[in-house]
Amino acid sequence: MALTLTTPNTVLGVLSPKSQSARLVTNLLTVVLGSLVLALSARISVPVMPIPVTLQTMAVAALAAGFGWRIGVATVALYIIQGLSGLPVFATGGGLDYIMRPSFGFILGYLPMAYIIGRAADLGASRRIVLLFGAMLLADAVLFAFGFTWLLVVANVIVQSGATLPGWLDAANLIGTGWNGGVAPFIVWDVRRMAFAALSVVGIWKLLPKRG
Repeated sequence: MALTLTTPNTVLGVLSPKSQSARLVTNLLTVVLGSLVLALSARISVPVMPIPVTLQTMAVAALAAGFGWRIGVATVALYIIQGLSGLPVFATGGGLDYIMRPSFGFILGYLPMAYIIGRAADLGASRRIVLLFGAMLLADAVLFAFGFTWLLVVANVIVQSGATLPGWLDAANLIGTGWNGGVAPFIVWDVRRMAFAALSVVGIWKLLPKRG
C-alpha cells in the first residue's frame, strides 16, 4: 500500500504529481528545500539576548500549513539534525553545544508546532483563515511552553555552575527571567506573524489551479 505523506487539503498535496515515485522524490526535495528556508529565516535575525528575534516561527507555521504534518515535521527534524551536526543553520551557528543555548527550547518546540499546524491543515484548515489562525495560535502557545521551560533549565544550570551570570539572567528570579527573556517580548509579534502566515497560505489557494 502506498504511503500517503500529503493530503489534497494541503497546498503540497494539490501540487504533487500523481505518480507515486515522482511524488516521493517531490516530497524528499520539499523537505530539503524547506529546511533551507528555515535556515535562511534563522539568519534574518536581530541578535538580542537571550533569545534572538528571527522569522523562523512564521516560516515553520507557513511551511507546516502548506505541507501537512508529516512533511512539516520531517522538514523541522532535518533542520535540527543539520544544526546539531555542526552546520551553521541556527541563528548563531550550530553544533551539539547549541543544546545548552537558551534558545534551543524554541528550536525543539518547532516539532510540535509543525505537527499541530500540519495536522490542522491535513484536516482542511488551510483553506479557512479562522481555523488555520486558531491552530497557529495554539501551536505557538506550545512553542512558548517549550522555549520557556528550556530557558529556565539553562538559566538554572548557569546559576548552579557558579559562572559569571550574563546580563539577561536574574538569579533571584528565574521565573521572571524566563518570562521576560523568552515570552513577553514576543507575544504581540508572534500573533502578527501567525496572522501573516495564515493569510499567506489561505491566499495561495486562490492561485492554485482547479483540479477535477
